[in-house]
Amino acid sequence: MTDIMDWDHCKREFIRVVEVDKSRIDSIIKKANKRLQRARKQKVEKDNSDFIVEDYYEVIKELLVAYLLKNGLRSKNHQCLISYFYKQNKNYEMEAHLISQMSLFRNRLDYYGEDIPLEFLKNNKEKFEEIIVLLKKLIDN
Repeated sequence: MTDIMDWDHCKREFIRVVEVDKSRIDSIIKKANKRLQRARKQKVEKDNSDFIVEDYYEVIKELLVAYLLKNGLRSKNHQCLISYFYKQNKNYEMEAHLISQMSLFRNRLDYYGEDIPLEFLKNNKEKFEEIIVLLKKLIDN
C-alpha cells in the first residue's frame, strides 16, 4: 500500500482556508463529469489503459478539490487532497490508498513515460466508479 501524506504536514505547508464558492464547486464537478464520460466511452485495451486510469484519477482529484472547497479549504498539493479525504473518512482507508496508488501511477506516466499495468485498470475500474459516487455524496452532504 502507498503511504498517505501526514495531514499535519499538509496543514502547515500546503493548505489554506478559503471562502466556500458554490459556483466554483459546481464548475469543477461539471468538468469532472465531462472527463468521466470520456473515460467511460473508451474501450479498455492495452494501448489506452494508461489514459483511462489517468482520466479516472483526474476525475477523482477534481472531486477531491471540490470536497475541500466545500469545507473551506484549498490545497497546493494533490497528496494533501487524499490526506484530507482520509482524515475526514477513516472508514475509507482502502479507497484512500487506492487513490494514492492512482496518483503514483499517473505521476510515473506523466513524468517518466512508464506504463500503467492494464491489470490495474481491469482490477480496479469498478472501485474507481464507487469512489466517484462516494465523493459526489460527500460533496452533496
